[in-house]
Amino acid sequence: MKINLALAQTTAVLGGVSQNLENHLALAQKARNDGADLIIFPELSLTGYVLQDLVPTVAHRPMAADPVFKPLLEASKNIDLLVGFVEEDIRNRFFISAAYLSGGETVHVHRKVYLPTYGLFDEGRFFAWGDSVSAFDTRFGRAGVLICEDFWHSSPPYLLWLDGADLFFFTSSSPGRGLTTEPALGSSIWVDRVLQAYSALFTSFVAHTNRVGFEDGLNFWGGASVFDPNGIEIGHGPYHEESLTLVEMDLNQLHRTRARLPLLRDERTGLTMREMQRILNSQDSFKGR
Repeated sequence: MKINLALAQTTAVLGGVSQNLENHLALAQKARNDGADLIIFPELSLTGYVLQDLVPTVAHRPMAADPVFKPLLEASKNIDLLVGFVEEDIRNRFFISAAYLSGGETVHVHRKVYLPTYGLFDEGRFFAWGDSVSAFDTRFGRAGVLICEDFWHSSPPYLLWLDGADLFFFTSSSPGRGLTTEPALGSSIWVDRVLQAYSALFTSFVAHTNRVGFEDGLNFWGGASVFDPNGIEIGHGPYHEESLTLVEMDLNQLHRTRARLPLLRDERTGLTMREMQRILNSQDSFKGR
């Protein structure tokens, strides 16, 4: 089985949900016309990133009754979509979320688990953190979604792998940092190295989409990429420009790689659980001293 994946590295109008929605629908149609089965948008693609006090005004719920998600769900009858948005729950908490839409339904919603509140980041002041990392079933196989800082920590991808994810879909609004002699910025090189490492360690497909453009003094670098289960890059978008990058993923590569390198078969989850519990217990004991 093969998947034609479209990586939409887009810019966004800060707080302009209606304008961003129009762009999503147009790109989804273009991707479908180009033969794509799934289109992945960046973190907070419907709202922009540096929202601060705008957060309550741009929040939506991923259901058919919502005026923003109604046309997106309709579009998902022709092509699967992964979109980034601000989610408001029934108790009026706000999350950085990503929704996977397919066949007119919301299949899965991931709420960002790690909220960076250091350096130039201030997410913890305005958002609640998610408390779940789980894989889900798609028409292409079992997948997992993480948002930016989530995959800067090794535990969320590991949990998705153990939960059956063979397809890792990562989204970000990563600003450029660190000048190099190469065309790419230091932060973009670091991200690609991490993605490559995950794909090889977990013998899985890893696809990442990052936004582009300028916002409140931040420069987002784009550079979408896809790695196969051997850790080989099979697609890469340009830097610093909007782009729709199409990549074909041959899912038969999962079988070929894992027959040669049975890391998943040999993973000792019971050992991991026991040692994690021992570490947590020892930390609790230390705190009590």
